Amino acid sequence: MTLSVETESHIYGALRTASGAAAHLAALGFTIFVAVLARPGSSLFSWHPVLMSLAFSFLMTEALLVFSPESSLLRSLSRKGRTRCHWALQLLALLCALLGLGLVILHKEQLGKAHLATWHGRSGLLAVLWAGLQCSGGVGLLYPKLLPRWPLAKLKLYHATSGLVGYLLGSTSLLLGMCSLWFTATVTGGVWYLAALCPITASLVIMNQVSNAYLYRKRIQP
Repeated sequence: MTLSVETESHIYGALRTASGAAAHLAALGFTIFVAVLARPGSSLFSWHPVLMSLAFSFLMTEALLVFSPESSLLRSLSRKGRTRCHWALQLLALLCALLGLGLVILHKEQLGKAHLATWHGRSGLLAVLWAGLQCSGGVGLLYPKLLPRWPLAKLKLYHATSGLVGYLLGSTSLLLGMCSLWFTATVTGGVWYLAALCPITASLVIMNQVSNAYLYRKRIQP
């Protein structure tokens, strides 16, 4: 039996709503899990995983889901209001990431360990730098008059594409951090895979959201 266009649209909307809810829960759950595991304040290093998961798992995920038609927690706000909330969340995420990076650098200095000796460290540094550039680029969208020669539609496309790349870099850094000795010494077996599923789930939802907004939206309209 062939489904009507309206039925397909309802099913599609329900699936997007469910996937968005899963992304919210995964981002929040992973951040809480890492915070419980790290026990912030127990050592200088303990703040690093907490701040990085807060930045790249929770804050950035929420900043991007702000624009989801089905999953945004701020759907009642105007587009301008959601844009400013997005920028504020991204800026807060960048501050958390910079603080987390600074603390782990200080921790390594105290222990006399080499910097950027692992793929986790390199990807994390790249993700933080990318986040800084992304926030800088967002200023041009908040104040389009600063870039009068650039069409606003292209600026939005470039910003969204670059933001997706930066988000995936942050998620990759989180996954690589889960392969560290600190994490695997405590988290093993099924719990490890369940934890890894959190940033993967959020990344898939965000990828779908950005792709749908800029590539596939016209294809699904009746």
